[in-house]
Amino acid sequence: MAEITLLPLIQEAVKSAMRNRDKEIVTTLRMAISELKKEEIDNKVTLDDPFVISILQRMIKQRKDAASQFQDASRPELAEKERNEITMLSEFLPEQLSEDDLLQIVKEEIISSEASSMQDIGKVMGSLKPKLLGQADMSTVSKLVKDQLS
Repeated sequence: MAEITLLPLIQEAVKSAMRNRDKEIVTTLRMAISELKKEEIDNKVTLDDPFVISILQRMIKQRKDAASQFQDASRPELAEKERNEITMLSEFLPEQLSEDDLLQIVKEEIISSEASSMQDIGKVMGSLKPKLLGQADMSTVSKLVKDQLS
């Protein structure tokens, strides 16, 4: 039995949104599909779930940055639009780990990699990134690692 991948789920969500005449969802998800196809062509890779997750996370990060900038520029309507897009894109990511779960994983990785100082942060982050793909914001993970190593 073939595993359902994210791209067909996104494409099906677009069809459903079109049937429901939800223009905002259609636009956001079509933009996501366009970005995924562009990355597939540019990098000459197959769109497997880890790749799709990493692109969706990058798109969400871009929208968080844009929402923050719009908020700072007194443009709350544009910031709200970005936050809505974040919500739509986040629906296709795996469930996010709690901060307590993240802290436990970080502590275990620090012990297993025998990291003892801030110089070992790259080694710890390098091993955590594939394990936590799509399950956590890596900036939060980085902060937790730095807190544990300092």
